[in-house]
Amino acid sequence: MMADDAGFLELSSGQVEFQRFGASPAEAPTIVLLHEGLGCVALWKDFPARLARATGLTVFVYSRFGYGRSSPVTLPRPVTYMHEEAQDVLPEVLDAMGFRSGFLFGHSDGGTIAAIYAGSRADERLKGVVLMAPHFFNEPMNVAAITRATQAFEDGGLRQGLEKYHGANTDCAFYGWSGAWLNPAFLEWNVEEFLPAISVPMLLIQGKGDEYGSLDHIRAAEAQAGGPVETLILEDCGHSPQRDKPENVLAKVSGFTGSLTA
Repeated sequence: MMADDAGFLELSSGQVEFQRFGASPAEAPTIVLLHEGLGCVALWKDFPARLARATGLTVFVYSRFGYGRSSPVTLPRPVTYMHEEAQDVLPEVLDAMGFRSGFLFGHSDGGTIAAIYAGSRADERLKGVVLMAPHFFNEPMNVAAITRATQAFEDGGLRQGLEKYHGANTDCAFYGWSGAWLNPAFLEWNVEEFLPAISVPMLLIQGKGDEYGSLDHIRAAEAQAGGPVETLILEDCGHSPQRDKPENVLAKVSGFTGSLTA
């Protein structure tokens, strides 16, 4: 399935690349996909197209600054970079794309950004959020996994793989992410304060084998969310359920969004 539109959004701080599957967000309910800490438009692969088919909704995906073909950023990123993405950049993206109604669907860092956005403002356009492998606090297992990823990147194997998707932004994407998470100041990072203010329905998805975070994140959201919560915990699944268990994810998300757009 080819994208119905693709190109760049012009924002106040630069350009972000995007793809859209389905009608204009100004005309149809839309799922906005927010990628993981090393992700971008291309790294979602065929998932956005499959999600559009499964849900019948428009799917809009973009690369944040410093990723894919979007404008680069100056490093190091601050430990508050996800706050800034959620509170400064994402509102501008939604307005520029013509978002009228729909959902935020964030993976990993993208899930955290979606949660901060939903917990920071009452946006009547937002019908619900899907948080897949989100982070609400730092954990030793996360630091260990990112340390291993840094070694793999500097040994060359991971760098070569990421260059296919990020091109000139490869170092910016990797070190912007790893540098923030491995900053000693990030050990005390916590965004649970936003959970009680999320009043829209929330779908939480995580694999039991997630190497970047424990199920404590899901339990925290279940206990503290200000609105209704659904949860999908997947067996034999790591940090990327959209790759490890795509059919399960598509079915669950389709049911969740369908119940809120009927």
